[in-house]
Amino acid sequence: MNDKQNGDDSLKSQQIASTGIEPKQEVAESLEAGPEDTSSSVPMAIEKPDAVELIKQQVDSDGPHPLSVGQKPRAGEAASSIAEKQQIAELPEAVPEHPPVPVIGQKPETITAIAQQPDADGSPSLLVGHEPRADESASPVAVKPVSVKKPQSFLGERPLPAIELAPQVLRYQNRRDFLMFGAGALATLAGAGFLLPQETLSRVGIHRSMDSSEKEWFLNRALRIDDDVAEALYSANRRVPTYTKSQITSLKNNYNGATPDPGYISGWNLTLEGLASGLSISLDIRNLLTRFSMHEQITRLVCVEGWSAIAWWAGLRFDDLLHAYQPMSQAKWARVESSVNLDASGNPDPYFMSLDLATARHPQTLLATHFNGQPLTVDHGAPLRLLVPVKLGLKNVKAITRITYVAEELRDYWAERGYSRYDGI
Repeated sequence: MNDKQNGDDSLKSQQIASTGIEPKQEVAESLEAGPEDTSSSVPMAIEKPDAVELIKQQVDSDGPHPLSVGQKPRAGEAASSIAEKQQIAELPEAVPEHPPVPVIGQKPETITAIAQQPDADGSPSLLVGHEPRADESASPVAVKPVSVKKPQSFLGERPLPAIELAPQVLRYQNRRDFLMFGAGALATLAGAGFLLPQETLSRVGIHRSMDSSEKEWFLNRALRIDDDVAEALYSANRRVPTYTKSQITSLKNNYNGATPDPGYISGWNLTLEGLASGLSISLDIRNLLTRFSMHEQITRLVCVEGWSAIAWWAGLRFDDLLHAYQPMSQAKWARVESSVNLDASGNPDPYFMSLDLATARHPQTLLATHFNGQPLTVDHGAPLRLLVPVKLGLKNVKAITRITYVAEELRDYWAERGYSRYDGI
């Protein structure tokens, strides 16, 4: 049928010409459409007569025989071949945009049309159907199952792939892993034996004397790895975080020994040596406060012991001092000293530290004169202390009395006691 047959003359019943033989009535079932049914049937397209087979079915005894819907048989056709030559209506795929058209002129009895279409491989598949009656169980219509693959979500968990290894490969890998583990264990024992004290080695049966200087060199090289990495990654453009006044925390007095007596402050001065001029310069606190601009910053002081504190500092930039009093051309380090430092017993114990000039020129490196808006107290290194936020606290020397510029790095107080040298953070 074409689209025009969806009107009033669609799907009318047609009589089969008599051939002298009493054939069974052959029917093509259409979609159910009763008198009260408001659903619509789907328009049907007619195939060529020899392209399809008629589905045979029994007719209910309580009603007239419904006639097949489709093309009239040719003249002279045998009744037995009518079933094979009869044309059936094929239901096209339902299209959501075109609603189905109701069948006109049907009798109250229910008529169901089953459309059968051959697949590409020649096997028929059922497009639209109904549940067969008991006497239709022998129908030649085959239903082709359709598998619908559910799409997997992009974020859905996917099963892990199975990994299979040949037995010989697995044995080889296990043997290799065992040998590597054994070699690593032996190397660890040898290294530990090299570093253990001679008394400990003697107790376990090793009487060979290990040179202590070799041990010290090895440990120092191992300790120096962090320094080498920190020094290689240093950048003058890097800034440590700054904070607001509401984030300030308390800062304890962390003198390693006894706190110096404040009597030294009255005669305090800063001595500069290793200058390009070849002179030795002595400055008091007034010279520093009147000649140089003051800068403020709120930064975190990090101690090697594991604690830290946020404090508000003010003072002159170390870089400004370097510009005012030029160091000698070959200088690469500044040795910063405090002669007023004491040990735990209160005896003089000068403190000294080496600072690379690149860090000294960092914009956040200050020679601090004030703490939390007030002049420094003795607890925090009055009247002048070094503040290097990009270094650990042991580089932040209190109560500075001398700065000497040198070409080669000098060992500092804590490096002589086994600590690191560069101490960058």
